[in-house]
Amino acid sequence: MKMKDNKDTEASKFLSYVLRHQPEAIGLSLDSQGWVEIDALIKGARSAGKNFDLMFIQKIVAENDKKRFAISTDGRFIRAVQGHSTKSVMMTYAEKTPPIFLYHGTAMRFLETIMKEGLKPGKRHHVHLSKDRQTAISVGMRYGKPVVLKIETLRMLKHGIKFFQAENGVWLTEYVSPDFFIVDSS
Repeated sequence: MKMKDNKDTEASKFLSYVLRHQPEAIGLSLDSQGWVEIDALIKGARSAGKNFDLMFIQKIVAENDKKRFAISTDGRFIRAVQGHSTKSVMMTYAEKTPPIFLYHGTAMRFLETIMKEGLKPGKRHHVHLSKDRQTAISVGMRYGKPVVLKIETLRMLKHGIKFFQAENGVWLTEYVSPDFFIVDSS
């Protein structure tokens, strides 16, 4: 496994911040599908003290292990593929039938609230779900002692709840009631 360069990790975090949450922090305006011109991103990043060029951005997009970003087919635009909290972005995803179970990783300290209120998108537009337990554990570890929720997607589908999948494989839904998940202690 290739070790990530600290500069690459820092750049990826910066791109996530501006392409998901605060584009205006560097003078950007995203369209409704999250796209922005790469030239504008480079110029805005420079104003924030980041010296990015096209080749560096292409490298970050290609090597991002979670495939968080996409470059348009004409190579002129970039976007985050999911995880937006900015109000200007209302990405549309095709409805898709998920596997029988999906997983959500969180921290143990949030479990009591989640068991009462369910999984909510918070500041994001959707609840994010993983296709495998290990990915969910990794996500949960970012916030503290991890806990995994096993989501009964087949039952949710039978209740008319819709699922979508982002370009990077992350599953999305609007809300998961506590009736549709169990704490996975396996």
